[in-house]
Amino acid sequence: MLKVKNLSKEFLSGDTKVKAVHSINMEISDGIFSTIIGKSGSGKSTLLALIGALDKPTSGEILVDGQDVSKMGDRKLIRYRAEKIGFVFQNYNLIPNLTAVENVMLPMEFIGVRSSEQKSRAMKLLDEVGITKDKQLRKPSRLSGGEQQRVAIARALANKPKIILADEPTGNLDSATGKIIIDLLKDLAKVEKTTIIAVTHDQGIANQAKITFHLKDGKLI
Repeated sequence: MLKVKNLSKEFLSGDTKVKAVHSINMEISDGIFSTIIGKSGSGKSTLLALIGALDKPTSGEILVDGQDVSKMGDRKLIRYRAEKIGFVFQNYNLIPNLTAVENVMLPMEFIGVRSSEQKSRAMKLLDEVGITKDKQLRKPSRLSGGEQQRVAIARALANKPKIILADEPTGNLDSATGKIIIDLLKDLAKVEKTTIIAVTHDQGIANQAKITFHLKDGKLI
């Protein structure tokens, strides 16, 4: 269960205080596919970064299974990001000199999973997202955009996270491939009981979500 309580994030722009996120309250149960929509500059990516502990809030709480992420020290935050959160980005962010399997193994290395277990789990995850055995040994440059995003999703699942945060996961894909990726995320939410939060500009994707949060000027509307 994810609960966000009175969450705010302020930045200084010159002498002006900008509220990127303002008094956000939201609650998402395990295994729910949800979306955050809004225009550019509405605070979507900032909210995602706060939930993923890539940034710290000015005030408020982020509770994951009752534990307040916003009060964690740096060491605990590193562990939280590694174990509880999976990230999927618009630009895939795969390591170019690693194969698909090695990209998926990487997060497991950070939490001390044995090498033999890393490889078997990585191959299983890639198989589940539709990357065939021959393509698992290819580097990202030899995969299509849709295939790279599938690898990114497998990597996000590597450490069995509670939450997957997807920032415009279909932004660089054609509509047909984008639909496949969204269907994959929806299925993963149901089967793996993973909470998935996707930032999107696409109302069609938002319409498929169990819950949609609409942001405007840093506020939920």
